[in-house]
Amino acid sequence: MWRNYVESREQHTVTGDVLIREGVYSPQLNNNRDVLVYLPPSYGARRYPVIYMHDGQNLFDAVTSFAGEWGVDETLEALSEEGIEAIVVGIPNYGKQRIREYNPFDNRRFGRGRGDLYLRFIVETLKPDIDRTFDTLPDRAHTGILGSSMGGLISLYGFLRHPAVFGFVGAMSPAFWIAAQEMTTLIEHSPRLPGKIYLDMGRHEMQRKTGYLPVVPGIAGQLKEKGFNVLYVEDQEGRHLEADWRRRLPDALRFLLT
Repeated sequence: MWRNYVESREQHTVTGDVLIREGVYSPQLNNNRDVLVYLPPSYGARRYPVIYMHDGQNLFDAVTSFAGEWGVDETLEALSEEGIEAIVVGIPNYGKQRIREYNPFDNRRFGRGRGDLYLRFIVETLKPDIDRTFDTLPDRAHTGILGSSMGGLISLYGFLRHPAVFGFVGAMSPAFWIAAQEMTTLIEHSPRLPGKIYLDMGRHEMQRKTGYLPVVPGIAGQLKEKGFNVLYVEDQEGRHLEADWRRRLPDALRFLLT
């Protein structure tokens, strides 16, 4: 049962129409989590593109955020004045399982990757329910996936692994360092299909000892050479923070949704 998010919370920072469904079960992962849905201001007038976003706790509400709010709701409310609208499905991470669910590759440090199972949850369980319930444009051209850091990694991987489902992707400060060679190999063997890829990175992330740069621009270049429609942005003031992803989100959505 979907219900109004605002009415279910005494304190919140949500703007616009956000719904929540509690305890959505994933047979692929054998766990439950709440799912959030943002509906655009003109909802009911037509059908809309859908963006599946990770770390749902951080997207709409500062009260539930563990690292700051993205302000996805405020951003899309403002973009609606430009005629840019979309439904956003916010999928909260599963706490300590976050890295494993957002990593499709086995890792000596973090353990067996569960990213393929997580994507199957989106593709096989969540998306069909969203398309049945809401006024969506369900085709790949109007279905996207977007996230940051590990969420950026699983987003680009999902775009490449499920090309029949996702037609555009946003990967902000993607954590390619955890699987740079695996991603390079995946891109090399992936067919080029129509669609848009947004990648970005903050220059201050160069100081992190995790290899964010030059891995990200290298992969952006590989995608361009492959023939994908790629927008790569280096934010001169950018850090690895929700506040910086929030600041870059409007231009990312303008590119992906127009």
